[in-house]
Amino acid sequence: MASSGNGNVANGNGTARNGLPAIHTHKKHVNGICHDDSGPTVKAKTIDELHSLQKKKSAPTTPVTGSQTPFATLSEQERQKQQLQSISASLASLTRETGPKVVKGDPAKKSESQVHHDHHHHHHHVATPTIAVSDSALKFTHVLYNLSPAELYEQAIKYEKGSFITSTGALATLSGAKTGRSPRDKRIVKDDVTENELWWGKGSPNIEMDEHTFMVNRERAVDYLNSLDKVFVNDQFLNWDPENKIKVRIVSARAYHSLFMHNMCIRPTPEELENFGTPDFTIYNAGQFPCNRYTHYMTSSTSIDLNLARREMVILGTQYAGEMKKGLFSVMHYLMPKRQILSLHSGCNMGRDGDVALFFGLSGTGKTTLSTDHNRFLIGDDEHCWSDKGVSNIEGGCYAKCIDLCQEKEPDIWNAIRFGTVLENVVFDEHSREVDYSDKSVTENTRASYPIEYIPNAKLPCVGPHPKNVILLACDAFGVLPPVSKLNLAQTMYHFISGYTALVAGTEDGIKEPTATFSACFGAAFIMLHPTKYAAMLAEKMEKHGATGWLVNTGWSGGRYGYGSRIKLPYTRKIIDAIHSGSLLNAEYKKTEIFGFEIPTEVEGVPSEILDPINTVSSFPSTLLTLFFFYLLPMPLNLTICFDLCILQWSDKKAYNETLLKLAGLFKKNFETFTNHKIGKDNKLTEEILAAGPVF
Repeated sequence: MASSGNGNVANGNGTARNGLPAIHTHKKHVNGICHDDSGPTVKAKTIDELHSLQKKKSAPTTPVTGSQTPFATLSEQERQKQQLQSISASLASLTRETGPKVVKGDPAKKSESQVHHDHHHHHHHVATPTIAVSDSALKFTHVLYNLSPAELYEQAIKYEKGSFITSTGALATLSGAKTGRSPRDKRIVKDDVTENELWWGKGSPNIEMDEHTFMVNRERAVDYLNSLDKVFVNDQFLNWDPENKIKVRIVSARAYHSLFMHNMCIRPTPEELENFGTPDFTIYNAGQFPCNRYTHYMTSSTSIDLNLARREMVILGTQYAGEMKKGLFSVMHYLMPKRQILSLHSGCNMGRDGDVALFFGLSGTGKTTLSTDHNRFLIGDDEHCWSDKGVSNIEGGCYAKCIDLCQEKEPDIWNAIRFGTVLENVVFDEHSREVDYSDKSVTENTRASYPIEYIPNAKLPCVGPHPKNVILLACDAFGVLPPVSKLNLAQTMYHFISGYTALVAGTEDGIKEPTATFSACFGAAFIMLHPTKYAAMLAEKMEKHGATGWLVNTGWSGGRYGYGSRIKLPYTRKIIDAIHSGSLLNAEYKKTEIFGFEIPTEVEGVPSEILDPINTVSSFPSTLLTLFFFYLLPMPLNLTICFDLCILQWSDKKAYNETLLKLAGLFKKNFETFTNHKIGKDNKLTEEILAAGPVF
């Protein structure tokens, strides 16, 4: 064998040693070295240099001018220095009065960069300015500041066990032992101001703690976060109304939490971020670290603490991301009414003619599903403000329940689950990574968090005119409320304050099946002031702007939970469509007994017999009907009819009436909590509201 002279091993006649023609390549000799120039080469001499060429520095998309920002004259280094000083101040220990040494960037990448620098002296690495203001800390805390979804994906998959990319590109993650909110572990500092302003006592969700205990928990959270090599910091906004925007800072230890809040809060532009300054409210999420059970007011290893005077929130002992979202919602329920703005636990959408509808309801009532309508513009799915100018979304994203999600019933939510979306506690195929939305192995409270712009018909910015319809959604577990009722103003207030629904499985820890419950303002767990204060504001705005109130039952018909059947979603959608179009206002109505509801006799696309619950009562025993059809009709027709009979009809009128009276009694008993609070200057509205309740 000898070299062929063309870079191939060949014999003398130009063939390769296997008898095939030799492969010829172009070559040239430079300084005695043979180079293959058949293709262009990269401008790098090492793998590290090649990797450094792969990414380029981000630049603001909006030009910064002197008229736009007071920081325009600052250098990039000075601007970053001020930003880091602000973050260090947020992480300051109150006992030491100083913050940690902070530096931007991933510590793992810093190490790689240092190794690269040591081995290649000619490469100049530009270091990010560092702030060292603590005399007690001997380490740097690396700040991963407002990372992009792609960067957060990398962090989660590399460092957080249980993080995977699903077949549609979403990030599947686990929230640990807690898969729902822990309302019994939520505390609010009671001081001289909040003692008089907030709703305390019977029926209130607000559980008190003192300032000292809050500071103990804050110190514990801050010490934990400062002990880490890196923390994630999000600077974002709440409320799309530019005049009432709130600046929030979230400090967390998990990429999952950072991406979740990236989706749920309003994302700042690069220019807004450069001029963010001091936040109006700060969250310290140390959820991986428990609270001290021996600390006063603590009842478990979990504690979610709000201090309205300090405008801070501390999370210990739970990694469920929904605590951050709802904690900030509670803050808005306190701050916005001070500005004469009504904060609402509602979905909101707008028709092409500008007609706005509000959807009130607790988790599981269909608020997200019904407000996400591909025929209308989505303003938001969960949290809103109603000011003198109209409505505005508080958030920048949606948080949808995923259990039993299917493309046919909820196409917009299904299609929103893609790259950038966080999927909480879902189960997926280990090979294909396809999610099984019916699998409840981890929890029934599976969730998807995604930016609102993932909904094709989202209205951006998320603001709209004054609402035309106010829809109260109830998931009636007793099966006696009509699918739809038109309410007068007093009835709207009564049912708004009552907030009746069924607590759907998985929404909170310990709930395994739907349970009848009352939640004031359809969100008692989040409100700060007495419910009558929010009700008075809602009544004033509805009356001023001519809005109509509706009660829509998305729960059971033909029997209580376990016996009846849940009202089909297509029927509920037809009812909602009739409300939006205005056709339901022109329908013929009749009045029900006990509750005094005005119910339509006909709605296009909805079986008339289910519009009045009494019509779902069987004329003679359903057992006999079932046996009759089972034995006389052929299979499988007999099974189909028998199944419909069993789930769509009450067994008899007596059982229906007893259940109706039972529910009415529960309404009256619940409302006793609110009868001593006056609404309005002359208390006239209070009397009207009380008269609007069930009569029996």
